[in-house]
Amino acid sequence: MNEARLEDSGAGLAPAEEGWFVSNVREARWFTHQTFGSVCRFDGPDAWFPQVGVNIRVLDPGQPNCFYHAESEQEAILVLAGECRLLVNGEERLLRQWDFFHCAAGTEHVCVGAGDGPCALLMLGAHSDDGTIVYPVSELALRYGAGVETETTSPAEAYAAFESPPPGRPSSWERLPWA
Repeated sequence: MNEARLEDSGAGLAPAEEGWFVSNVREARWFTHQTFGSVCRFDGPDAWFPQVGVNIRVLDPGQPNCFYHAESEQEAILVLAGECRLLVNGEERLLRQWDFFHCAAGTEHVCVGAGDGPCALLMLGAHSDDGTIVYPVSELALRYGAGVETETTSPAEAYAAFESPPPGRPSSWERLPWA
């Protein structure tokens, strides 16, 4: 396997082809959404990771990383900095720096930024060609602005009211441990 060429995607460096590569969080692709926080994507539009998704999410207090959902594939979340609320199977847990959440397939969940500053999460998720997702209605998630009002299995339907996030680092960049 050859080294992949990294190119500026307009949002930061991303692989332009399949292969191995080294990328720094400061230089990688970043997108910031007013509702769902910021995401650092290490894969690229032309070189998607087919087996494991990897990203870093930065959430300000009150920001969910997505809508409450359950997937047919396992995920993992490690809190790198700050605090977040983990809404999991109808329960709420406070996670702090270095807390690890193993999300077994079928577990309903979402993270919401908490505390008085940004929260940085390392997020990993398995990919498969036959993976499924469901966005169930959850009163707990709705209280945090992290839920859907009508159950759906379509991400396009769940996020229909939102535009794609524009390129950009989080506004709280200077307050993060790696800045």
